[in-house]
Amino acid sequence: MYCVKCGVKLEDTEKLCPLCGTRVYHPDVERGEASPLYPARKYPVMLHPKTVQIVVTTIFLIGCLVTLLCNLETSGTVTWSGYVIGAALMTYVMAVLPTWFRRPNPVIFVPSGGAAICLYLLYISIATEGRWFMSFAFPVVGILTLIVTTVVTLCRYLENGRLYIFGGAFMAAGLSTILVEFLLNITFNRPYAGWFIYPMVPSVLIGGMLIYLAICRPARETMERKFFV
Repeated sequence: MYCVKCGVKLEDTEKLCPLCGTRVYHPDVERGEASPLYPARKYPVMLHPKTVQIVVTTIFLIGCLVTLLCNLETSGTVTWSGYVIGAALMTYVMAVLPTWFRRPNPVIFVPSGGAAICLYLLYISIATEGRWFMSFAFPVVGILTLIVTTVVTLCRYLENGRLYIFGGAFMAAGLSTILVEFLLNITFNRPYAGWFIYPMVPSVLIGGMLIYLAICRPARETMERKFFV
């Protein structure tokens, strides 16, 4: 006998399908006494999400501690371990910390990830005695974080207008390369090369095309039919 819904093979004595829960009944099949083909439990035991989070957090902490002890054992002071621990903490804040919340809000955690990146770059700047954080790293990461946060916020709270949102994001990202090259030249005393044109032009063109599709309905419908979206 087989389940009428999922097709799995069943013992004649089964009353419910152990996989999909569909009631098994056939008037011509006599029910006898036999052991079921499958265990009573439907699914294998899964770890609770909190248990997984605790295990992952413990792995991160142990990894950071081992890295620090190895660095102190070999060098007598904190040198390379700071970079490794900083990268691990940054990754934890961006990838693991949101899972501790039942419904993580990306509007909050995207800026938190940007702040974690800024702190890590600040540590590198201080450790290497560089003076490029405030004049280059902070404004560049801040601009990118602002663009991504704006996109995430608008997509989360607005039901329509996705083409406008992503089109504006592409154009903003492309135009921001002008500021990036300007800050790069000031911070590191590099000659003006005008490389921003190469990422700016395609980004602005893509953004303009998306905005055009948002404005022009016939063009948008034509693209939807061609790409099945």
